[in-house]
Amino acid sequence: MKYIIDLIEDVREQIGNHEAYVVTAGLLKEDVNDSSKLVYAGETPLNLAILNDEKKCLEFKIDGSDKCVTIGALIPSLMILDTSVMMYTLKMDVNVQYKGMEIVGFGKNDEQKRYVLFIKI
Repeated sequence: MKYIIDLIEDVREQIGNHEAYVVTAGLLKEDVNDSSKLVYAGETPLNLAILNDEKKCLEFKIDGSDKCVTIGALIPSLMILDTSVMMYTLKMDVNVQYKGMEIVGFGKNDEQKRYVLFIKI
């Protein structure tokens, strides 16, 4: 389970809060030959990031629109949150079937300026 504070720290360490990076969903699936291993299954840009006080989470969504969440738009709004809110979990809605997925890790692609939030399907 990852929290907002984990995201803020990782973005600072990995990409130095570089504003142009687009936040994407990285899909991981269990290896059919070895269930202890995960296999990269692709990625897609995230369209929305919504702070949900009721569920105590930051929800990322893929809605098929042309909008993209960027580090420049996301991080400044997170940096001003109260410490208690920074402990909200990170969740992702991929589609109707995969809602409320937990973020299991972070990554980056410097060539394509992408910051990746990994989920396991």
